[in-house]
Amino acid sequence: MQPHESTELEYVGFWARTGAALIDSILVMIVVLPLLYAIYGAAYWDSTAMVIGPADFIINWLLPAAFVLALWIKLSATPGKMAVGAIIVDARTGGKPSTRQFIIRYLGYYVSMIPLFLGILWVGFDARKQGWHDKMAGTVVVRRKGGTTQPVKFDATERA
Repeated sequence: MQPHESTELEYVGFWARTGAALIDSILVMIVVLPLLYAIYGAAYWDSTAMVIGPADFIINWLLPAAFVLALWIKLSATPGKMAVGAIIVDARTGGKPSTRQFIIRYLGYYVSMIPLFLGILWVGFDARKQGWHDKMAGTVVVRRKGGTTQPVKFDATERA
């Protein structure tokens, strides 16, 4: 982060990020569950398969990924992060992360979850509040000091 920003911003901790993730998960479920029900009916929830068919894959895997990545690329945040006043920034420069960093960060969520969510829980113990997905992508999640929900904004010309 830039020196002037370090006095204005703080890393967002585990519980605020958990709340943000909960908000995002609920919003995704509001879209995903009715679509799955419309296509597969109530029998969908009786299946033990990871993926039932192409529509299941598109709705459960591709649609959420496209939603999250589009918001990250446009706003550097999801609705949950915006609710807690947080944005994702490049860990080295404090600027807006590249699209490549966002893609790595998204895929890094899966790596972080495989060992019993250890990579996600890491946020609670890391000095910079980085999960493994953040470390992989070279990002941090920040907000204005004091936990305010006033959004942090980038200069329109800023791009890492």
